[in-house]
Amino acid sequence: MIQKGQNVVIGENVTLGENVVVGHNVVIYEGTEIGNNVIIQDNAVIGKQPTRAKASILPKVKKLTATKIGSGVTVGTSAIIYANAEIGNDVFIADLATVRERVTVGEKTIVGRGVAVENDCTVGKNCKLETNCYITAYSDLGDYVFVAPYVVTTNDNYMARGKERLDKFKGVTIKDGGRIGANATILPGKTIFEDGAVAAGSIVTRDVSSESLVVGAPARELRKVPNEQLLRNQ
Repeated sequence: MIQKGQNVVIGENVTLGENVVVGHNVVIYEGTEIGNNVIIQDNAVIGKQPTRAKASILPKVKKLTATKIGSGVTVGTSAIIYANAEIGNDVFIADLATVRERVTVGEKTIVGRGVAVENDCTVGKNCKLETNCYITAYSDLGDYVFVAPYVVTTNDNYMARGKERLDKFKGVTIKDGGRIGANATILPGKTIFEDGAVAAGSIVTRDVSSESLVVGAPARELRKVPNEQLLRNQ
């Protein structure tokens, strides 16, 4: 059974599973695959093709393949999921979140209100991306990663100037169990290794070792993460 609200637009060749609820003013673009027991709330857009700005340095791309939404997923009000994104089972995508093209989100992950996951990112399973954090393009997050509100990740050391930057874009890598506190900033290409932790408000200018807690601007190791806090002991 499919429950649809008013003014819903569903494109050609869209596949809808059983017990799908679609709110008012939802747009689902052609070819999108949606699993069972999915809730798509009002004004959400699924499968949107990206639009390239005239001044963009990104290469032109042809029409992307369709979006895939697993079973048990909730997509919040006014959230946007772009084409060629893959959303795993039981993912929760909150109101006003954006998941860009060629992004993979693992099962049971929470993408919080207003979160932006830019293009070409991988997010693992059982992650928590909290309100208004920013995951820059070309980033790789493992499983059980925690990103607190207003965290900023970056991928351009040249800050949009100089042709030498064009082949050097690199997002951040957060290995399994990595955690980042509120308002922290992670500079391009940096890796937070397994169970590494970044304190609130810190600026990460170099890699964070496994099981280390770093603090400050620039961030330095303060101590090791307490044993009872390690992922393997949860």
